[in-house]
Amino acid sequence: KADDKKADDKKDEKKDEKPKEDPYEKELKDFETSESYFKIHRKEDKVYFEVPLEMMGRDIMVSSEFAETPSGQYNGSAAGSSVIRFEMRGKKVLLRKISHSVLATEGERIKQAVAQSNTNEIIMVFTPKAVSPEGAPVLDVSRFLISPPSQVFRGRGSADSTRSFLEKVTPFPNNINVEVTATYRGGGGSSSPFGFGGGSTGGTYKVHHSIILLPEKAMKPRLADSRVGFFSTSKTDYGTDYHGVKTYQYITRYRLEKKDPEAHLSEPVKPIVYYVGREVPEKWHQYVIDGVEDWQVAFEEAGFKNAIICKVAPSKEEDPDWSAEDVRHSVIRWAPLPIANAMGPHTHDPRSGEILSAHIIMWHDVLKLGVDWYFSQASPNDPRAQRLPFPDELTGDIIRFIVAHEVGHTLGLPHNGKGSAMVPTELLRDKEWTHKNGTATSIMDYARFNYVAQPGDGANLMAKIGPYDKFSIMWGYTPIERANPWAEKSVLDAWAARQVKNPMLRFGNFSSVDPTSQSEALGDDSMIASAYGLKNLKRVMGYVMNATSKFGEDYSELDRMYGAVWSQYNRYIGHVMGNVGGIIQTDYHVGRGGVVFKHVSKDKQKRAVQYFADNVLDTPSWLLDKDVLYRVGNDNGSNRVTSSQGRVFRGLLSSSRISRMIENETINGANAYTAQEMLSDLSSAVWKELKARKPVVDSYRRSMQRSYVGSLISVGTGSSSEAQALALGEMYTTKKMVDSKAKSAGDTATKLHLAALSHQIQQALDGEAPSGGGSSFTLPFFDDEEFVQGYGCLSNPPHTHKH
Repeated sequence: KADDKKADDKKDEKKDEKPKEDPYEKELKDFETSESYFKIHRKEDKVYFEVPLEMMGRDIMVSSEFAETPSGQYNGSAAGSSVIRFEMRGKKVLLRKISHSVLATEGERIKQAVAQSNTNEIIMVFTPKAVSPEGAPVLDVSRFLISPPSQVFRGRGSADSTRSFLEKVTPFPNNINVEVTATYRGGGGSSSPFGFGGGSTGGTYKVHHSIILLPEKAMKPRLADSRVGFFSTSKTDYGTDYHGVKTYQYITRYRLEKKDPEAHLSEPVKPIVYYVGREVPEKWHQYVIDGVEDWQVAFEEAGFKNAIICKVAPSKEEDPDWSAEDVRHSVIRWAPLPIANAMGPHTHDPRSGEILSAHIIMWHDVLKLGVDWYFSQASPNDPRAQRLPFPDELTGDIIRFIVAHEVGHTLGLPHNGKGSAMVPTELLRDKEWTHKNGTATSIMDYARFNYVAQPGDGANLMAKIGPYDKFSIMWGYTPIERANPWAEKSVLDAWAARQVKNPMLRFGNFSSVDPTSQSEALGDDSMIASAYGLKNLKRVMGYVMNATSKFGEDYSELDRMYGAVWSQYNRYIGHVMGNVGGIIQTDYHVGRGGVVFKHVSKDKQKRAVQYFADNVLDTPSWLLDKDVLYRVGNDNGSNRVTSSQGRVFRGLLSSSRISRMIENETINGANAYTAQEMLSDLSSAVWKELKARKPVVDSYRRSMQRSYVGSLISVGTGSSSEAQALALGEMYTTKKMVDSKAKSAGDTATKLHLAALSHQIQQALDGEAPSGGGSSFTLPFFDDEEFVQGYGCLSNPPHTHKH
């Protein structure tokens, strides 16, 4: 009985004991739990990720953006995009940054060697706060979210924990959106709105992180080809049959699959969707939508209809969890900053090049940039543009064009520098062709508005989705039923080879050396196109005063548009300059076309120098309207004239250009336009007044001649080169010429001018004048007559030396 009583007492004691609290439940007490591919537990500024064991080793992309910024920066700017993995190591969890750029596709031994030589960096180590009944570790990721390590986040310095807060965590099936208010101490990242430049001074930002689970099976990649322009992700492969390291690229593109694989034209399983951001002014919405959906015609070439669509973003009331920074959404943003630009970056899966989202930034002053372009280039053909401000309809059309260009970038397409030069210049005056194709073969060229068309032509004035754009989308997005990217190569090569016979399908980067790859240019002949452009600029000068003047206002708009005219004038100088010593590059592949490099013809180079003589060195008096200059300042005209002429001299006398011309002469002999011929033609244009018996040189031409002599001295006293030798010869010849003509000058100003030039050249020849960054020198020991005869006389001065 005593034993029974003791047993009963023990039972009563156990009844009184409280059951032990489960550590998992204890740790997560008072936390709110939500479900994504991780469980997310949150309490105030604490966030825990519960990582299931099956998620260990899965690729996760962290894509960060600045949702709100201090004044002077812009919302929507990228702040880093990286792939991470969680890994178990005993009782710890490692967080690694993963690189997919180095690999071995074949060979187990080389795969092992690659892995040993490219260890993925451990960026954080977690001690689990608890473990779920299923064995999933619970990790405190609060610090990671508020102040991520620099390996995954391009911030603005270190975050101050006392001034930084977790705002919002929104779970989705394959995506976790996190918003953080972070105050940085400065010293990191960049203060530039373009993401480069000096370090930031810090400040308070709202940061958006999209933490997206990448597909377990990556999209089948497509190998890049230099003949068709796509942005790409690079791979270094040690596991191929190539004898050495093989580097190649996968193009970046959206994942598009046909609902009906057998149909020639099918809707996609999942279309590409863009949203008009909430902050975009409502009156521009339809133009933005049209700019996106203009690309539908290109996707039809790839076998898809309604492949790309645009919607207006839902309001906060309609969807409070919708976020423009969400990596799942492609959004056109509007940034209220005085930056005259736009940009179209995208985020892609580095394993395959699959584009996950794109965020286009339209800065507010892109409107001003578009107006400046259109006014100086196209207004003679559009009465709507001959008075500021432009009507909303015209400004909207300009926005549509800009949006379409930026959308092209987000579809994977870079700039195509050859898109304009593949069009015969006269076609730009053709009403039917331009309304069908725009101003170039590609909207991805910097081919702005149609400055070639003349009043009465009825030609279209804006760029459109052109032949190359349709071709490149077809090449990049058409499904090919092959086992792997390498098996697609023969098909892709055959498609790319179409450009051999059809120049309008060619691609190339911008180049100052290649006149067929110029920025802001139109047509296949820079001299003809620029001559048409000058006719239109002269028309613009006829109404620039009326277009910009408003009673009671100042003349700032006149100053701005006068500057736009000058900017366009100077663009033509750059376009024409590319022909002199130019080398045309066509990206032919073996068996697919002829030679890759070819010098510009002698005729075109000579016509280019003549263009400068007629339109730049001869004073462009039509740009010096006194009614304009008396309102914006005389210096605005004279200084600009001198600057443009100096640009011609520096360009023609550059060492690299002279070297290319000498190479051309060496290879092609009499068929080449030689450097000596160029200097002779240039000198004749500069000194044409000196052919008169009593020469008189006006003040503008005196300024131009001083600029020319200064350029000769700069090159002649520079480092040793072929250009230096040519400049020395021309300096000596020029001195003899001005000495002889100074005595017979028709007025005192010309006489003093020529005497001063002679003195300036002599000082340089004696090594007394400041050199243009190079060393001084002494003239060789031979007399004047011997030097001039022996050098061949590089110009055509009016003297008696024998040639």
